[in-house]
Amino acid sequence: MISHQKNSSRQFILALDQGTSSSRALVFNHRGEVVAQAQKPLTQHYPKPGWVEHDALEIWQSQLTVAKAVIDQIGSSESIIALGMTNQRETTVIWHRKTGLPIHRALVWQDRRTAPECERLRLAGKSEMIQAKTGLVLDAYFSASKVAWLLDNVSGARAMAEADELAFGTIDSWLLWNLTRSVQSSSEDLAVHATDVSNASRTMLWNIHQGDWDDELLELFRIPRSLLPEVRPSSGDFGFARQLGGLPIMGIAGDQQAAAFGQACWTPGMVKNTYGTGCFLLCNTGQQPVLSQHHLLSSAAWKLSSSQINPTQYCLEGSVFMGGAIVQWLRDELGIISEARDVEALACSVPDNAGVMLVPAYTGLGAPYWDASARGTLLGLTRGSNKGHIARAALEGIAHQVCDVLQAMSADLSAQSGADILELRVDGGASQNNLLLQTQANLLQIPVVRPQITETTALGAAYLAGLAAGFWQSQNELTQFWKVDRRFEPESGSDSWRRLERERWAMAIEKSRGWG
Repeated sequence: MISHQKNSSRQFILALDQGTSSSRALVFNHRGEVVAQAQKPLTQHYPKPGWVEHDALEIWQSQLTVAKAVIDQIGSSESIIALGMTNQRETTVIWHRKTGLPIHRALVWQDRRTAPECERLRLAGKSEMIQAKTGLVLDAYFSASKVAWLLDNVSGARAMAEADELAFGTIDSWLLWNLTRSVQSSSEDLAVHATDVSNASRTMLWNIHQGDWDDELLELFRIPRSLLPEVRPSSGDFGFARQLGGLPIMGIAGDQQAAAFGQACWTPGMVKNTYGTGCFLLCNTGQQPVLSQHHLLSSAAWKLSSSQINPTQYCLEGSVFMGGAIVQWLRDELGIISEARDVEALACSVPDNAGVMLVPAYTGLGAPYWDASARGTLLGLTRGSNKGHIARAALEGIAHQVCDVLQAMSADLSAQSGADILELRVDGGASQNNLLLQTQANLLQIPVVRPQITETTALGAAYLAGLAAGFWQSQNELTQFWKVDRRFEPESGSDSWRRLERERWAMAIEKSRGWG
């Protein structure tokens, strides 16, 4: 580890944040503050109902563009100590090692085309084995069935994979390959094919107990081991970004684990929720994975180095497929708002939901239901229902889903240690919506806390890179940077409202199931 404490006020960490809806780059100073940022939207492709794809080359070019933009904003790359990276997880890319070109569009984590194959495996009795090894629920959400689909449905792909001509990766691996390859060539010369423990643990191919790719799972999904990236600690050496002047790449983590790290959720029992395209609750469970009894996921959170004094940290996670994407639907498909930020004012134009409930199961239900057959359901409409009621029901639908997950998480924690969840730390774009967060606090009956710096996903990637580079010396040093912006306490009298709304939500959930 190289120390960079001298003149740290004039040195920076570059974080790349490749998300579902956009590619972003942010530059952080030594106090964890954003000093430069750029963002580029990402095209969404929906070739069939339930299918969601991204152009992997567009992902790479957009990420490279915004990285260069923020470097220009600060003048040059000379003051950047290291680069950290975070990414949408599970999204699957396979590319040619020689040409660096993808064999197909990326299959996004939301894509449901492999749900029938997962159901076949479930009927064959494979669910318990998969969960015991990976900590994950057998579902099309994860990478394994997506990799198998690409190998089976792209002409010649399986033969090329068997001949070691192809490489698979989640988006971090795809970007890492492109960042580290030779500037003169797109081939595998010099390119690093690797991932970190947090991303590997979301493929449904990685054994969380052994810390390695699992041969039985590879055989089940007929995936050659040579296709897979090397798994490294989240904080450490990932090579040099030759496409960005040789910056050292020192940290990688999946977006939700990075957000938890940026939220300083370093103690077992601490919970964060990211309101992004989906909603993602993550609870630190310490040095041992906890297999959920309530349909949550157990994953690797991060590993700070290869040393045994920094063992892998684990987490429980509940994933909600539709979070901020509900607001996009109100804007793009219904046309009842012009900008995403308009939803709060529209929802506040009515005093309550007037009996309207929206279950946003557009791509099925995630945790704790894991029902691929569920579909979006709008209930309780009357002649007096208007767009304000629908907007309010949409925000409440987000909050109800989070409440479902946190209740399951609390039950798992209580069974393990008897601990209670005392607060929920929040981040993500929709965390700026005060009505949503107050509704969340009222439904949960615990405080919901928004930090001053809500760019926690990119910040977590920056922290991981900065710790490895010696820019920051310890997690204790980083703790001082986490400060509260606003704390949303449950409102007086909200408990009776909560009980009624939770009963109605349970009825609405049941009516949404079995449509697909």
